[in-house]
Formats: sequence, C-alpha cells, structure tokens
Amino acid sequence: MSLDTIPVVDLGPLLTGDAASQHEVARQFGEALETCGFASIVNHGVDASLIKRMYAEAECFFAGPLADKLAWTPPEQTKGRGYLPVGIESVAATLAGETPPDLCEALVFASLQRERAGQGLPNIWPTEPPRLGETVNAWFDAMYALCQRLMRLSAVALQLPDDYFAASYREPSLTLRFVNYPDQPDAPCAGQLRYGAHHDYGGLTILRPDQAPGGLQVCSLDGQWRDVGAPADAFVINVGDLMARWTNDRWRSTLHRVVNPPRTLTGSTRRLSLVAFTGPSCDTEVACLPSCCSSEQPPRYTPVAAGAYIRAKLDQSMQLSTPAADSLPAHATNRSTRSC
Repeated sequence: MSLDTIPVVDLGPLLTGDAASQHEVARQFGEALETCGFASIVNHGVDASLIKRMYAEAECFFAGPLADKLAWTPPEQTKGRGYLPVGIESVAATLAGETPPDLCEALVFASLQRERAGQGLPNIWPTEPPRLGETVNAWFDAMYALCQRLMRLSAVALQLPDDYFAASYREPSLTLRFVNYPDQPDAPCAGQLRYGAHHDYGGLTILRPDQAPGGLQVCSLDGQWRDVGAPADAFVINVGDLMARWTNDRWRSTLHRVVNPPRTLTGSTRRLSLVAFTGPSCDTEVACLPSCCSSEQPPRYTPVAAGAYIRAKLDQSMQLSTPAADSLPAHATNRSTRSC
C-alpha cells in the first residue's frame, strides 16, 4: 500500500446517478475498506465555505493563550468534551500499555443531538472566538448528514437493505474532535508521536486533514508504515473497531498514527485536523452482521454494547498524571478576552 493505492471514491452518483451507478460506488467503497481500511471521498456534499469557516474558527481557538484554553477543560478530566491540553492522553496506551503522551491538543464536542434535547452531560462551549459555537453546530449537522449517507452506502456495500443501520444511527454516537498538532521547537521524547499508533474505536471515522508535514500514516499488511495523502477537497474515511466487529473483520480497523515532522524543516509545521468519530447509539448491541458470517466463517467476536466498549477504550487512553481537576480554572467563571 502506498499513497497511490489509497482509493479515492467519488460519491457524486449517490446524489445524481442511477441505481447501477450508486451500487458501483458502494462496491468501490466496500472494496477500499476491505483491502486497506481507508478511503478518500470526493463530491461528498459538504459545503466548501463551511469547511473553510470551521478551519478558521478552530485555528483561532487554538491560537489563544494556554490559560484561556484551560478554562474550558472539563472537571472530570475525560476525553468526552471540552479542551484537552497537550499531555493529557496517549492513544497508543490502548495497545501498548504506558506510552509517552501524544503531542497534540484538542477541542471536543459530543452528542449534540442529545444536548439539544436536554439529555446527557452538556458540552463545554468556549465563548471565543464568538462564532465558534454557531460554526460547530453547523459542522455537526453536516457531519451527521454525511454519516447518514455513508451508513446507507455501507449497508449496500455489505449486501444489506440500504436502511439496515437506520435505527442504530437515528441518534448516533457522533463526536467532533478538532485536533491541533503544534510546532515542535524541542525534539520529542523517544517514541513520542503527534498521535501514537492506535485503532479507532467506533464505526466510521470522518477526517478532514490539512496538507502540513508530519501527517497520517497507516500500517500495511506487511507491517510497513505508509503515508496517507488525500485530494485537497477530500475527506478520509477509516474503519473503527466496532465496524470491524460488526463485519467480522471483513472491513479492516487499520493501525494508524500521526508522525512528527522532520526536524530539518524550517518554518511552521503546525497541523490541524477536523475529525468526526461516528458510531451507533450507545445501547446498540454490535454483533456479527448476517451478511458477514457463515458456517465456514463463524462470528469471531462476542456481541458488545457500543457505549460500554467505547468508554473502556477512552478510559484506557487517558494519562493518569494530568493536573487535578481543582487546579484548573473554572470554565463557568473564566472568560477569554482575546480576539482574532
């Protein structure tokens, strides 16, 4: 697998094509997720002006002073919402035990559908930049719509009725994670990466990367790490553990990481990624799909509850040596005054 063999799938026929064209898109999408677990999608229907605006708002937030950003850190010190500073997590710990913390910071929003209905734990909403909340809500709606299209496409690709996943994804587990990988003026510790080697935990991950150095790599079947590139207007889609379990490993949850930029580079190497982690609603039982098992290929995994599986992975990835919750500023009373 190399840059040239990460498939690019054109979703245009889903909106305008006939049934035969739509089934061909589903075939290409399914083949990509079977062979390498990754695909780039173009003509995806997400408005280009919204993408530009979301990037700008996220960049403005991360450009602020650390003290301002820490005001929006959740008191429970989890990955589920709010601002996560550098050093608070290590995703490679889900596979390799204790590892150096990842060299990234993030702003996380989860389950906006439930929040809008007054259910569950509310998200933490920074007040600066002023239009951040408005843009995040629009971005959530766009990612929700794209997720619905991808799950209909997935059902067809897996030889299931196109509405097979509709009930499980009516109120999906959809988490937005805006990830900033800062410049690295000092050399990382041994084995420390921007984001350590890991498998995603949920259904399909939707990633909008940028073109900065020090980016995404995937581990091929022969154990070699390969760079992943995508067309400038594309999203990158990859398979998470729950989808792999659902498909009996027919679709691959591929090991991947975000590497450090070369130390020889001059100028800024900051990188920003817009990520949407999607999955079924928390109470969904993920058991082998009927089209993915047979007497010759019995189910490999016992059924799991989607929410419990994700929570266990999130807990495992959090660093234990983070600041105590009472040492952080109270986000309810601390407000940033900077502007962009």
